[in-house]
Amino acid sequence: MKHSVTELPFNTFLGIESASDPSQLLRLPFAPQYLNHLGTVHASAQLALAEATSGEFLLRSLGPDSGVIPVVRRLESKFRKPANGSITSTVSAPPETLDQLRADLAAKGRAIVSVPVELHDESGTHTLSATVEWFITKLP
Repeated sequence: MKHSVTELPFNTFLGIESASDPSQLLRLPFAPQYLNHLGTVHASAQLALAEATSGEFLLRSLGPDSGVIPVVRRLESKFRKPANGSITSTVSAPPETLDQLRADLAAKGRAIVSVPVELHDESGTHTLSATVEWFITKLP
């Protein structure tokens, strides 16, 4: 298994990278290919960063050798303000979220977990709030 979601081919293609600030998880650097018709960061680029961030959070929390297969079930988002420049991400999942995930995996061999993600652009503007719901099952 990968040690970071930045190693996945699609995320590598997009240029998603680990954030240098320890309070953040991932970063989408500024590049003209991410812009929309208004000159701000395209909605799809932001959604890709949000999804990757939730996966990175789970990977860091469970470990690369956790023996599970995670699959996105749902992604809900709210675009707050236009994004300009590079974008960074954070996760605000309470510790009991991971405790319940681990308990469900141990008891049933599968679990559903929702990971809240926030994106901010380089000026600090809050650009997107998202919740990514994952279905996770243990490897046979």
